[in-house]
Amino acid sequence: MTLRAAFDADVLIYAGSQHPLGTSVIRLFERAEGHGPVGMGSVLLLPEVLSKPMRDDPDSHEAQTLRRLISRIDLRAFDQPTARLALVLASKYRLQGADAAHLATAVAGGAEWFITNNRKDFPQSIVEIDVVYPDQLPGYA
Repeated sequence: MTLRAAFDADVLIYAGSQHPLGTSVIRLFERAEGHGPVGMGSVLLLPEVLSKPMRDDPDSHEAQTLRRLISRIDLRAFDQPTARLALVLASKYRLQGADAAHLATAVAGGAEWFITNNRKDFPQSIVEIDVVYPDQLPGYA
């Protein structure tokens, strides 16, 4: 089964912090059937998303929400082929390393959408995958 969505760190952080842009991301997780994966992402999401909330207060609502969201994402290894793809994408789109790694993981994993709010680095002109912003997801208020 191909997972349609791949996640950038920023949209998960918004969802965990109850930021308005996170509302549609939370709804996406709530609408997903069962308890299986809602989407995919790079294993790099773990330190990028969870480090600060776990350091500040591992029992906080934010940390608990983020752990719950991450548990529903199929985390993919950042292996050598994905790293080589990240290099190509970084060069093509002028991306920083972590951004290129997240995008390459989505592309290599066969995702249809890359959900991010980083409009500066991920314009919708990227051709390898459909870039979707949180305010374009169903349920955005």
